Amino acid sequence: MNCNTQNWKSILITILRAAIGWHFLYEGISKLAATGWTSYGYLSNTTGFLSGFYHALASNPAIISVVDFLNIWGLTAIGLALFLGVFVRYASIAGVLLLVLYYFAYPPFGSSLLKATEGQFLFVDRNFLEALTLLVLLFLKEKGFGIDRLWSVFRKRRSIEVTDDQAIGETEKFNPRRELLKNLATLPVLGALGYSAYQTQRRFGVDSLSGATIKLKTADLRKLEGELPKGKIGQHEISRLVMGGNLIGGWAHSRDLIYVPSLFRAYNTEKKVFETLILAEKAGINTINIGFASNELIAKYKKITGSKIKVISQIHPGLDNGKLDEVGPATDKKKFFEFIDKAIDFGVDIVQVQGNWCDWLSRAEKTWVIGEMIEHIRKQGYTAGLGAHTIDSLILCEENGVIPDYYMQTMHHDNYWSAHPLDKRVPFEVDGKKYLEHDRFHDNCFCLFPDRTAEFVNRVKIPVMGFKVLAAGAITPEDGFKWAFNNGADFICVGMFDFQVVDDVNITIHTLRNLQERKREWFG
Repeated sequence: MNCNTQNWKSILITILRAAIGWHFLYEGISKLAATGWTSYGYLSNTTGFLSGFYHALASNPAIISVVDFLNIWGLTAIGLALFLGVFVRYASIAGVLLLVLYYFAYPPFGSSLLKATEGQFLFVDRNFLEALTLLVLLFLKEKGFGIDRLWSVFRKRRSIEVTDDQAIGETEKFNPRRELLKNLATLPVLGALGYSAYQTQRRFGVDSLSGATIKLKTADLRKLEGELPKGKIGQHEISRLVMGGNLIGGWAHSRDLIYVPSLFRAYNTEKKVFETLILAEKAGINTINIGFASNELIAKYKKITGSKIKVISQIHPGLDNGKLDEVGPATDKKKFFEFIDKAIDFGVDIVQVQGNWCDWLSRAEKTWVIGEMIEHIRKQGYTAGLGAHTIDSLILCEENGVIPDYYMQTMHHDNYWSAHPLDKRVPFEVDGKKYLEHDRFHDNCFCLFPDRTAEFVNRVKIPVMGFKVLAAGAITPEDGFKWAFNNGADFICVGMFDFQVVDDVNITIHTLRNLQERKREWFG
């Protein structure tokens, strides 16, 4: 191999080695700069087949402190060694071992596919590629320019015995200044990169996207105040706090803030939804109530993660709500049952008639259709629920002998600014026309008649799940949870982002421990 070819080979290997070294170094320094950084969240949320090992590390504060120290200073030392080309073999071995630990914490296969990020594919991710590169570097004789090579050249020069012309020629070719410049060339590069990173950190703060440094600004699982109580609906034991599906589907009920639904959908990517569900389950929420459109996503989540979360699927008949007047005894009943059967095929646990359809059918005096749907759900061996936004719907169903296994009813007070006046409210107007006048309905009030709702709930003898208890964000959780439970709700269904999960669980626990005004006995 001629000299020029050898030099280019050394240069390319140096660039590759330094690039990986900079990544390690940057990860280490980022963690050091992030005040209070800990690997707890990274370890405790692993879902791979070795998650038990990582969870065990996370469970012991003494071990966590050691892991944190090794992470920060291990990454920093490996990065410096690779960048400067010193102890390259040892740094490569240590780097491979560390990357293997990262790889199996969130392996890009099996249940951990839900943690996939950009550039992460089945079996192959950044950790895999960097470990493979370091293995190649480990077994290559050529390590590129660096301090190791400089030391080797100087040592070789001292050992040369000038006994013949060839040895003299080799000695004459050696240029100390040139060798020094070549093998220390990464030092000014390191200085430039380091200065740039320092300036960026001063301007923008710690890089929150550095691997394993992402920290949610929320209470974590260590701050749970106890175990979330459970109750029963049919044969299903479910948590008193049920996760709602509106935020997942992007149904924001954001009044005239028209951009919010898009914002919800942009935030709740598939990965984020899965992370939220994992956190919810670990916090004690074991049930989710979803619109039919979310069934496929939740089925995928359960299949990938092996989750046992119970799924309540809201279903509707295969009808046109604008042509309900045409529905009669001659209507093909298979249309009533189409989405019930599809939901069951998705593997749901409980089937519930959707609230707006209960309202529409009740308003159209077609409660018998709801009865047919409830009966079909029961014939399939499933618990049958009935949702409504307007209490008049449930009253009409009851009067016509349509009694489900549980009710799901909007339950919130109206003591908030955007609630329109009581005397301007009209039964069944939820999901109806949105008016521009402030004193008319505009996606702003979902429990239209709180007193009548509380009266109905307190006299029925089956479980009741309250939803929209926060009036789509107009009421604080502390206030909304308390009102719903005090007024008879056995369960509450609440939409929540990942950063709200632990707080909502704690508020539920605290509320249930301190209920003073509830009169209704617990059902379920």
